[in-house]
Amino acid sequence: MELSNVVETLQPAERALFWVGTLTTASLTLWLLYKILIGIRIWVIGNGDLLSPKLGKWAVVTGATDGIGKSYAEELARRGFSMMLISRSQEKLDDVAKSLESTFNVETRTIAVDYGQTDIYPKIEKGLSGLEIGVLVNNVGISYPYPEFFLHIPDLEKFIDTMINVNITSVCQMTRLVLPRMEARAKGVILNISSASGMFPVPLLTIYSSTKAFVDFFSRALNAEYKCKGIIIQSVLPFFVATKMTRIRKPTFDKPTPERYVAAELTTVGLEDQTNGYFPHAVMGWVTTVLAPIKLVLYLGLRMNKAQRGGYLRRRKLR
Repeated sequence: MELSNVVETLQPAERALFWVGTLTTASLTLWLLYKILIGIRIWVIGNGDLLSPKLGKWAVVTGATDGIGKSYAEELARRGFSMMLISRSQEKLDDVAKSLESTFNVETRTIAVDYGQTDIYPKIEKGLSGLEIGVLVNNVGISYPYPEFFLHIPDLEKFIDTMINVNITSVCQMTRLVLPRMEARAKGVILNISSASGMFPVPLLTIYSSTKAFVDFFSRALNAEYKCKGIIIQSVLPFFVATKMTRIRKPTFDKPTPERYVAAELTTVGLEDQTNGYFPHAVMGWVTTVLAPIKLVLYLGLRMNKAQRGGYLRRRKLR
């Protein structure tokens, strides 16, 4: 029986419900198809050669001697950028710089500073003077040594100052130093490494989670301001990556190596203003922010971090 004949046999109310159902199904199908196409564009095709020295000769990476920061430095050097590496240890900076020079045959420079301090930016500004900077990766960051209740954090006043200086002030100040020269050339990329912990509140990591939420909001608002001027500012929110900071030693599918994570994340630049950077992390981000009720996310986060806190304190007592 043809569709027109079926509709004619229905009562008016049934006919209305029929068309509502049909349109809803068609809309959901088109939405799902759109999402699949967008996913293929981001996670399969990628952004091509967007990230190249055509943006500017130099790439600047903060926190460049370990984990994700080191992997960004290696990947950007592989793409032909000269590298400015900024971190706390000059010895580690020299090791990474020599490795990049020998492996990728690129020019490197280093600046050794402690982002926990606030008087370092004149030194950084001097070190960046005259460089044509195409990419800035604001990666430097610190977390808790172990999950803890706010008032029980050892040396709380210093802890607050240091975490804000490293996780928030560094992002604002490095952007202040680099963005004007990008604006003058009407091109450039700034990647601000936030965290999935900035997508929702995380009890017992309260200050860390809050600083990463700042980085996410700052990045997205700034991107809205400067996108029309040819500058990409992306908020990057990874879940767990097998790094020194997360204390994950064995990578898994959902906890990748920093090299694997960075290679995937860089394909999203210019395609997503806010990204989890890695397809399994994108799925996890969708589940925790769209499907799961926030009260459930808070409950599970609190329960998990209480368990980690208890395990840490028990191990410390046994020593």
